[in-house]
Amino acid sequence: MSTATAAAPPPGQPSASRPRLLVRLFRAATSSIVATSISQVTLIGLLWWGATPSLASAVAFVAGAIPNYFLARSWAWGRKGKPQVARELMPYFAVIGAAGLASVGLTTVAGWITEPLRISGFVRIIVLDAAFLASYSLVFILKFALLDRLVFAGGARTRAATSRS
Repeated sequence: MSTATAAAPPPGQPSASRPRLLVRLFRAATSSIVATSISQVTLIGLLWWGATPSLASAVAFVAGAIPNYFLARSWAWGRKGKPQVARELMPYFAVIGAAGLASVGLTTVAGWITEPLRISGFVRIIVLDAAFLASYSLVFILKFALLDRLVFAGGARTRAATSRS
């Protein structure tokens, strides 16, 4: 029996180093909530100080995406060590970039809609914030599926293969 066969879990059994789907989903959702909270504080603060919806949502998205990467990578998907640029970072940026465009786009559209309505102050911030949150909710499951199946797929096998080399 080879060491690769002995180390592999039986078919249908999750590996100990890679949490099962529901655990990953819960952990990804939790890290997303943390990131969304950071984004929300950033968005509301920037809007309060007079930033445009486009600028505020773009900066807010980045402010949350950075800690979300590290939380999700290590906690939800169990990745450790230096990430591979072509296999992990570039696909992650593509998935997150699409989610960011959705957030910025929806918030910008909400800004355009509220402009002629002369909604201002706190009410406008609430409307823009609701649009920003709605975009996060709309893309979370798709983003999770892409991260799970494309970006962080096969992580345990990759680490095991590179550690034997």
